[in-house]
Amino acid sequence: MACISLSSMAFAPKESTLGLNYLNRSSSICLSQIQFGPIKKCRRVGFSVCRATLNGFPNIDADDFRHPLDKQNTLIMRAIPGLNELVKGVLGTVAETFMALENMGTSVLVSEKQLPELHQLMVEAAKILKTEAPDLYVRQSPVPNAYTLAISGKKPFVVVHTSLVELLTRKELQAVLAHELGHLKCDHGVWLTIANIFILGAYGVPGLGGLIAQVLEEQLFLWLRAAELTCDRAALLVAQDPKLFNLLPFHLTFLQEVVVSVIMKLAGGSPSIADQLNVDAFLEQASSYDKASSSPSGRYIRNAQTRQLSHPLPVLRAREIDEWSRSREYRNLLVRTLPKE
Repeated sequence: MACISLSSMAFAPKESTLGLNYLNRSSSICLSQIQFGPIKKCRRVGFSVCRATLNGFPNIDADDFRHPLDKQNTLIMRAIPGLNELVKGVLGTVAETFMALENMGTSVLVSEKQLPELHQLMVEAAKILKTEAPDLYVRQSPVPNAYTLAISGKKPFVVVHTSLVELLTRKELQAVLAHELGHLKCDHGVWLTIANIFILGAYGVPGLGGLIAQVLEEQLFLWLRAAELTCDRAALLVAQDPKLFNLLPFHLTFLQEVVVSVIMKLAGGSPSIADQLNVDAFLEQASSYDKASSSPSGRYIRNAQTRQLSHPLPVLRAREIDEWSRSREYRNLLVRTLPKE
């Protein structure tokens, strides 16, 4: 089954709802998921970095924070003339209407009058990333998850499960919404649908079709994992939004803990133990994983375990966003795109 929706950060049990796969493994090449509660932080910060302005990043473009591998694959897809429009025209209307009616009939539509706090979190995150705020639905589900649909050019929407709202703090939930907005800003829905079509079409080709499809499938999963890393970056951009613009680039402290805590909670958190979780310990766990998988046999096992995952392993996502938050690339992005006061 070709999936034409995308989602974000969650690592829930294997379960399929509305064409989405909640686990990393997805035989139907779907995108997936994301999550919100207090968290213990041990990392010291030198300056207070807090939400300063709703003006956000006036010069931000999707390619400014797109992961290199995501960027590479997106450029390849864009090079095929007319493919974007074809997929939107052929698949977009029916599938998007089905999903829209499904959520409209079974979920709660967030607005200024309905769950206004969640509405404000979405509006603020969209303004920071300079993108239009999609509709937001809250859906009753015990599986912590969030996902996005945008194909045919109509207004996209994001769905957040109630168990996710219970798990995360408000700042963490906004990071989740920002992650979903990253998918929209980078136009992942259309391109991933195209990739699905490629794979389904290749399986129907006699002879070498199956082999070609396997290669495409591996490449697609590689791209899916890169797309998740891209959207973790979008989450970080919204989570920190520093106030001390005039101190850039030398005295800015980066707050990646919010994004890392979301990933950690999705990997093994619950409301009852959220206050005991430790971001630093989780990052140390990521380092231990890197060391344990650095031998030839470890690398082989690691590659075999992750080759067909739609999401990077939680510890690797945490390590990746921690490293990017400390990189010169990230610092230069803030210097170039933040308003000067």
